[in-house]
Amino acid sequence: MTDDVRQAAADPRAAAKVTWLALFASMGTLICCALPIVLVSLGLGAAVASLVSAAPFLVWLTKHKVWVFAFSFAMLAVSGWILRRSGRRCPADPALAAACARVQRWNRRVWWGAVAVWGTGFFAAYLLLPLRRLLEGLAGG
Repeated sequence: MTDDVRQAAADPRAAAKVTWLALFASMGTLICCALPIVLVSLGLGAAVASLVSAAPFLVWLTKHKVWVFAFSFAMLAVSGWILRRSGRRCPADPALAAACARVQRWNRRVWWGAVAVWGTGFFAAYLLLPLRRLLEGLAGG
């Protein structure tokens, strides 16, 4: 276990940093995969072409989407472990305890938001096309 993870496990503010990093990593799944698929599905292929010409790194992200999803999933898993592990306690001082509880509440909200973003990207990248083919097969057969 790295020192950053140990520090994040002990300190709610460090946990917040890890949670925000997980959100940032999961946003990569939307940018690489979900956004282009949704735009093409809506008939906006020209918008995808101009987006790729304006931001060529999207092609690299799309080619390496397995690694993008794996990294973001690992970040979510570490962040979730830090947030959910037993033995986390806030200080006894009432003012610090209230601040600690507020930070932990926001950490959980951000983490669940990141999980939703990751799930949306995963659905668009890996499940949407097979589901569409299945539904077309059922409708045509």
